[in-house]
Amino acid sequence: MSQEVTEFIEKVKEPWQASLCHELRQVVHNAIPDVQERIQYNKPHFLKNKKYAAVISIAKDAVSFTIFNATGLELPEGLFDGPPERKTIKFRNGEQIDAGMLNDWVKQASQTL
Repeated sequence: MSQEVTEFIEKVKEPWQASLCHELRQVVHNAIPDVQERIQYNKPHFLKNKKYAAVISIAKDAVSFTIFNATGLELPEGLFDGPPERKTIKFRNGEQIDAGMLNDWVKQASQTL
């Protein structure tokens, strides 16, 4: 894990957002064991074979999680936004993530990277 990403998450002001970032980061590492991570555009980016696999974005009232290479994924209607090649889900305070489902989607999307 990148110290740069660890420091980024530690600086997140809202405790619920920092906790969610830790969970999402772990999802990516579970799904892509050899993932590389870096801060780019002031956001944690996760790469496989030098191609984007996922990104975490923090907004005032939400944490967004984007899965790249998502064209072939079968995702629940209305849960994700974005074009077919990258899908984003937003989490707000108090919402729980389904780590198992996210893990499956990230793993599936990253298989062809």
